[in-house]
Amino acid sequence: MTSTAMQMRAWRGTALLSYGFRPFFLGGAAWAAFAMVLWLPMLTGHIVLPTAFDPVSWHAHAFLYGYLGAVVAGFMLTAVPNWTGRLPIVGWRLGILALTWLAGRVAVAFSAGLPPGLVAMIDLAFPVVFALAVGREIVAGKNWRNLIVLGMLTVFIAGNAVFHWEAARGDYAAGGTGLRIGLGAALMMIAVIGGRIIPSFTRNWLAKRKPGRLPVPPMQRFDKLTLVVLLVSLLLWVVLPVSPWTGVALVACGVLHLGRLARWAGDRTLTEPLVAVLHVGYSFLPLGALFLGVTILLEDDPVRTASQHLWMGGALGLMTLAVMTRATLGHTGRPLHAGAATLAVYAALVGSVLARFAAGFWPDAATLLHGASAGLWLAAFAGYAAAYGPSLCRRPPGKAG
Repeated sequence: MTSTAMQMRAWRGTALLSYGFRPFFLGGAAWAAFAMVLWLPMLTGHIVLPTAFDPVSWHAHAFLYGYLGAVVAGFMLTAVPNWTGRLPIVGWRLGILALTWLAGRVAVAFSAGLPPGLVAMIDLAFPVVFALAVGREIVAGKNWRNLIVLGMLTVFIAGNAVFHWEAARGDYAAGGTGLRIGLGAALMMIAVIGGRIIPSFTRNWLAKRKPGRLPVPPMQRFDKLTLVVLLVSLLLWVVLPVSPWTGVALVACGVLHLGRLARWAGDRTLTEPLVAVLHVGYSFLPLGALFLGVTILLEDDPVRTASQHLWMGGALGLMTLAVMTRATLGHTGRPLHAGAATLAVYAALVGSVLARFAAGFWPDAATLLHGASAGLWLAAFAGYAAAYGPSLCRRPPGKAG
C-alpha cells in the first residue's frame, strides 16, 4: 500500500466506501433532505419527534452538527491524504465511521427516552474519533500548516458539547452559546479554506479560458487582516450576542470580507456556474455579518434571526453544496462543468435562503415563506442526492476512486 490509488484499488467492496467523500457527501445530502421532510410537519404540529430537544433546537442541531458534520468529514477525509501524502481511510474503517455519524442522528432524534449524557456521548463519538484520526494524519505527515483546520474542528466539537449541555438543562439551545460556537467555527473554516480554494480554482479556470485579470493570490496581508477581524467579531458574538460593540464589529467584518471577495475576480466566472457558485456562496458570509450587525444595532429581533440564516443556509449551505458538486465531479471522472441538474440545485438553495430571509421582513407572509424555504431546501439536497448519488455509488471505468 504505497499510494492512495493502490489503497483504494485494494478495497474490493462497495465503491461507496472507497473514498471519504462518497458516504459522507451522499449521507449528508440525504440527511439534509430527510430532516427537512421531518421539519415541515413538525413546524405545523402534525408530528412530534421523541427527542428531548425542543423542535427548533432539534432542527438547528440536525443541520449544523448533523449535516455539516458529515460534509466536513467528507471534505477532510478526501483532502487530508493530499495535504499529508499519507493513505486515506477506506473500506470498513470508513464504513464504521459513517455508521457512528448515523448513530448520532438516531440518538438525538430518540433522545426523549435516553439519559442526556448517553445521547451526548453517542453524538460526540463520531466527531471526536474523526478529529483524532485527522490529527494523527496531520502530525504524522508533518503538515503543520493545516493544524489550524484541526483547531477549528476542535472548537466545532466543543460547540456541539455545549449545545447538548444547554439542551439537557432545558434551555432553548437553538439560541444558545453552543450554536454560536459551532456556527462561528464553521464560518472560520469557510473563511480559511474558502480563502485558499476559491482564488485557486478561479485562477485555474480563468488562466485556461479568459486571459486577463486574475484573482489576487490567497493569504496576503489583507486576507490575514480580514480573518483576524472575523475571529474577533465572532468571539464577541459568541460572548455578547446583542452588544452594540458586536454589531459594529460585524458590520466592519462584512465590509472587509466583501472587499476580500472582490479581489478574487468572481465577476469573470459567470459563464461557468461551478466556479461562480463558490463566489456566491462566500458572499453570504459578509452579507450575513452586515445584516446581523445592523439588526443588532437596531435591536430588530425578527430580522436578526432571519439574518442569521444568511450564514446558516447561505454561507454554510451553498458553500458546502458547491464543494460537494465540484469534488464529486472531479473525483468520479466527470467533466468539471455544471449541467442543468447542478444549476437547478444551486438555484433551489439560493431561493431557500432568500425566502427564509424575507420571512423576517414580512411576518404576515412568514408561514408561506417558511414553507417555500423548506421546500426549496428539500429540492436542493434531494436533487443533489438524485443527480450525484449514482456516481458516488460506483467507480468510474478504469479508475480507483
